[in-house]
Amino acid sequence: MTIAGEGIAPMPPGTAESDKSAAPAPPPQFALWSVGFRPFFLFAGAFAVIAIATWVAQYGGWLGGYASRMAGPLWHAHEMIFGYTLAVLVGFLFTAVHNWTGQPTPSGLPLAALVMVWLAARILVATPWHVLAAVFDTAFAAAAAFAIARPLLRGRSRRNYFLVAVVLALGAANLAFYLAMAGVRHFSAERDLQVGLDVILFVITVMGGRIIPMFTANALKQASPRRVAWIEHAALGSVLAIALADLADLPAIAIAAIAGIAAIAHAARLVLWRPWLTATRPILWILHASYAWIVVYLALRALLPLAGMPASLATHALTVGAIGGLTIGMMTRTARGHTGRPLRSGRMETAAFILLQLAVVTRVFVPLASPRFYVAAIMVSGALWSLAFGLFVAKFWPILARPRSGGRVS
Repeated sequence: MTIAGEGIAPMPPGTAESDKSAAPAPPPQFALWSVGFRPFFLFAGAFAVIAIATWVAQYGGWLGGYASRMAGPLWHAHEMIFGYTLAVLVGFLFTAVHNWTGQPTPSGLPLAALVMVWLAARILVATPWHVLAAVFDTAFAAAAAFAIARPLLRGRSRRNYFLVAVVLALGAANLAFYLAMAGVRHFSAERDLQVGLDVILFVITVMGGRIIPMFTANALKQASPRRVAWIEHAALGSVLAIALADLADLPAIAIAAIAGIAAIAHAARLVLWRPWLTATRPILWILHASYAWIVVYLALRALLPLAGMPASLATHALTVGAIGGLTIGMMTRTARGHTGRPLRSGRMETAAFILLQLAVVTRVFVPLASPRFYVAAIMVSGALWSLAFGLFVAKFWPILARPRSGGRVS
């Protein structure tokens, strides 16, 4: 008996060679580079701890003469938008695009190389070599966009083509920020950061509108979250209008009016998802609570200019509450689901979710209630954020680095 076309006779059963070839290959013991969410979630989570802890230490004057060259609120904002958030987004997209299209996204050495490019930029930002940091950051965004464009095109996933433009837009805003900080005219660092935030806001409102009602309906049959077409159009359209208004640098009163309409639209959208039914499911309520901070952000953007209060209070409702909450919630859910674990949060994850909510309440509402506690609010909020992400990293680094049960790595 031979194998057709090969003329190779198989070894009889029971021989050493036959048994060796028949035995399944042992699963890999280190799976960090197997799929996009694993390294990017782990490195981004660790970076979230280090970056904010360093920022708090700088802000409190505890670093003395060792303060890094990224001191100041602009570099702090840059690293949380284009460092932390973009890394989480890329990790999520590499995994999601593979699932949507069935086409491969970077793994193994190419994935490791991309992570190292991202990490090199984070290190270089804290040095005098900001030109090199800009090169690595720009290369990372371009490579990530290409890495998701190819499978989307091959899989003809037309409804998700916009995500390529999103990554490229974040890369362009990031490069513009570097140029502004280098003193190149016609660029504004503050406006470039705001455009980056506007792009991220658009992504989370689009993706949140897809996944939060779906996850809620799958887990809670009684929830029956609804979508109303005109509310969906108003919610997404108003976010795009804010982005265009910020890009055009329209007067504050015009932006406040658009933000007020957007706040009403997103509040109506959230109510239709019936978030109160998720109170006993932390892995769900963190997503709903985080989306609610989008409403708070938009409402504060409408009201703070009229009250003469710092715009940073609104910004941190978005960055700490919405972006921080949605990313830690989705990292938890994705890591659990793709490693074969139940889709429910344990004590450490739930504690992290609660700490993050306390962080945003402290950062936004304490200074709003009493401006004299502004500095203390920043320090306490930063400590709560770092502790929350520290719990995430402690819980998930062994999960993200090891294969799932059965030897699979995705």
